[in-house]
Amino acid sequence: MIRRVRKIATYCMIGSLAFMGGTKTAYAAGQPVAGITVLLNDISVDPKITVGDIDYILDPIKEYSNFAIANVNNYVNIRSKANTNSKVLGKLHSNAVATIISHENEVIQDGDWVKVKSGDVTGYISSDYLFTGSDVYERIDSVKTDIATITANELNVRTKASTNSSVIKLLPKGYSLEVIEVDGDWVKVSVGGKTGYVSRDYVKIQSDFKEAVSIEEEEKIIALNKEKEQKEKVKTSSSLRQKIVNYALRFEGNPYVWGGTSLTRGADCSGFVQSIFKNFGISIPRSSRSQSRGGKRVSMSNIQPGDLIFYRKNGVVNHVAMYIGNGKVIGAASKKEGINIKRYNYRTPYKVVSYINN
Repeated sequence: MIRRVRKIATYCMIGSLAFMGGTKTAYAAGQPVAGITVLLNDISVDPKITVGDIDYILDPIKEYSNFAIANVNNYVNIRSKANTNSKVLGKLHSNAVATIISHENEVIQDGDWVKVKSGDVTGYISSDYLFTGSDVYERIDSVKTDIATITANELNVRTKASTNSSVIKLLPKGYSLEVIEVDGDWVKVSVGGKTGYVSRDYVKIQSDFKEAVSIEEEEKIIALNKEKEQKEKVKTSSSLRQKIVNYALRFEGNPYVWGGTSLTRGADCSGFVQSIFKNFGISIPRSSRSQSRGGKRVSMSNIQPGDLIFYRKNGVVNHVAMYIGNGKVIGAASKKEGINIKRYNYRTPYKVVSYINN
């Protein structure tokens, strides 16, 4: 009997919730609005129904009377004004929930703009992209899910349940993810239409509704991941630079041979650096003058290990050495000195060039 009454209650969309301490509730066009009397009459025909049973019927209607659910496959934009030309404030993804604040007509109709609040976002959505009224009541249990909220300052979402797997995205503290399943120390989650894994130690899991994501939050995530990408690029570049320098240092003390390119039997200044780079798949011109015209020019204040420093005589480039850090260079200096290490300014530097992608 209670199940039948609950079904009736769904369609007895209460015209005035003053009886229940609420505000006036409007529902989508085409839904019957019979008022509280019909509901009470139906309840009254069964003497077995208790006050507790009635509360069980009415409480969900009171609780979810002003809820709306995103009726989209992906997401719908929440806008600053009731038109599609206004600024986008956030996104309400499929099956995410919002609270209705106000709407154009007494009863929500197709195409009406509805003012909603979800998470930190308050704005407008067309009713064409929302479930409201009895549609909410029918779906509300199914859209409630387990949500994992990040408690660490930053957390990697990985492709697999392992710290050795690659990172899909870096997310900030407070960001919420839909939980797919919990597997020991790892939580399988949904992020940006993909599935990934986060460490169970750095999230708080609770049953809740998905809410809107603000544009500011999206921009923060984009910036965070861009910064991470840059750091990884620098880290990779630094690792390569150090490998190049370490390789060059292996040939300290070997002979200088004019026109030579052999790191063991002898090389001149430009032949030395050319052969060093060649070992790492980096192609540079043969002569120091040509080398100085290629690559990317770098200021002396931004010089890094692996960059080339060029020197001139009578206004013409005639020598090159590789910067190895700590104010020093390695190069094929002369027939007398061979391949050795010196201060970068043992001659006046003319130009710094990098052939290593940063």
